[in-house]
Amino acid sequence: MNDQSQPDLDDSKAPLMEHLIELRQRLLWSVAALVVAFLASMFFADEIFGILVQPLTDAFPAGEGKLIYTKLYEAFFVEIKVAMFAAFFIAFPIISNQLWAFVAPGLYANEKKAFLPFLVATPVLFVAGASLAYFIVMPTAFRFFLGFEGTVGGLQQEALPAMGDYLSLVMQFILAFGVCFQLPVLLLLLNRAGIVSRQQLKSIRRYMIVGAFALAAILTPPDVVSQLMLGIPLILLYEVSLLIMWFTERKKKEIVPS
Repeated sequence: MNDQSQPDLDDSKAPLMEHLIELRQRLLWSVAALVVAFLASMFFADEIFGILVQPLTDAFPAGEGKLIYTKLYEAFFVEIKVAMFAAFFIAFPIISNQLWAFVAPGLYANEKKAFLPFLVATPVLFVAGASLAYFIVMPTAFRFFLGFEGTVGGLQQEALPAMGDYLSLVMQFILAFGVCFQLPVLLLLLNRAGIVSRQQLKSIRRYMIVGAFALAAILTPPDVVSQLMLGIPLILLYEVSLLIMWFTERKKKEIVPS
């Protein structure tokens, strides 16, 4: 006789071994997606790297600027890193889908409904942060860095960025902004789990502001422009999180009258 007290929970109560077998299958599909995406990205590595180089190209005067490599194998490994970087983004929808397919059967319908917006918001916020880094922050920062070119003590001072160093800097920018833009997801999950409340977050607002700029100083290159361009959006996202919590609490009060 089926227990009707929890009708929203999936009936599958597979033993541990079946769960491990399913987990193994999900991981294999995720790895396969990553490998296929990597092989495809290797074929287009030059084009992808060309896209990543565009902010630096635009920062240089027209027709000037160059990328160098000081190790014979550096250009090859740059292509490998570019392909891996692109493969992660291409395979992410499949990986997240496999994760959701493994976790979802163990959730009640109301839990699925509550968790799904966070699953959707995660890639959207990451893309928003990465786009801010690519289209605004990197061009601004690169123009600032190239402003030091010129004559110093009678010698010509010229920027000759290496391919590997440039790629590391670009990945640092994109990952730092993409990951930091997950702040609302983290705060709202903690709030929904009852770990932190809106009042607690409001009481530590000044510390969060200091922490935002401290985190920006750690994750971005040591220039004030980049740090401000990460620190200020983090503070705004923090305030947006508080606003969403306020709307959620207000909606709950309307549904459940005191």
